[in-house]
Amino acid sequence: MKFSRRKFLKTGTLATTAGVVACQTDPKSGKSNPHSTAGTPLVISTWKQPKANAAAVAVVERRGRALDAVEAGVRVPEADPNDTSVGYGGRPDRDGHVTLDACIMDENGNAGSVTFMEGIMHAVSVARLVMEKTPHVMLSGDGATQFARQNGFKKENLLTDDSKKAWEKWLETADYKPVANIERHDTIGMLAIDAAGNISGACTTSGMAYKLHGRVGDSPIIGAGMYVDNEIGGACATGLGELVLRTLSSFLAVELMRQGSTPQQAAEEAVKRIARKLKPTDDSQVGILTVNKKGEHGAYSLQKGFNYTISQNGTTHILDAPAERQ
Repeated sequence: MKFSRRKFLKTGTLATTAGVVACQTDPKSGKSNPHSTAGTPLVISTWKQPKANAAAVAVVERRGRALDAVEAGVRVPEADPNDTSVGYGGRPDRDGHVTLDACIMDENGNAGSVTFMEGIMHAVSVARLVMEKTPHVMLSGDGATQFARQNGFKKENLLTDDSKKAWEKWLETADYKPVANIERHDTIGMLAIDAAGNISGACTTSGMAYKLHGRVGDSPIIGAGMYVDNEIGGACATGLGELVLRTLSSFLAVELMRQGSTPQQAAEEAVKRIARKLKPTDDSQVGILTVNKKGEHGAYSLQKGFNYTISQNGTTHILDAPAERQ
């Protein structure tokens, strides 16, 4: 798999230099780019996640389900101790507990979610079992952990030595208050289209570093952190969850595409609505990714600095999203 990094232009197309393939719809005209690679399997995820994308691509390349792809993909950072905002190695809450949130959604509208779960590394896989084995959509806290243990997941200490040292250092000067975006990274949200043209999505996180014990963000909430409608497309979000929760940004973006917006236009409007209605502070970040049934995608963020990973046609690119605030 090839790997490269190129700037994502605000016109909504990829730079065509150095072999990068344009694969987007022009958000201004709404017309398809003549170089579009729409209609082929695709994996897109928030932030710099080539290893996660590779795991997901391996599934769709052997004609597996998009659902299996997104689960396999986000399990990679869940098990990575160096990823301080997802799963094992995630920054704890202010009381020193690593608590996890995750959701998953398939092409048929089925969904599962876990929130405020401790001691289980692969939250997304527990969320999938909630979807497939229970009549519910969401389990939380001790109930989610108990359900995971009953289904063969082992309980583990997810607080690594590095995360513990960082938390103890934070306690020295933090006045015991959580700080938005202190982890300088966030949730992985992933969307995939398989060879059959079906879309699924997943989202998983350890949440805001040093949050109040019990805090749950947007990541496990269907329609906030992630949403898929197989007739239209999908969207996922990253950043300050409180902003995404108050606007249901992923559901909004999909509905905008239903009404005729391109994926880029939908991502932009979802972020612009946050900026317009909620008046976020200068240090707040939200990034939105969108994809439609054609395989066209969009990306937009509140502040510059949000990047994402897209894999299609045997290539993987890490791209910088255009931003509302430069």
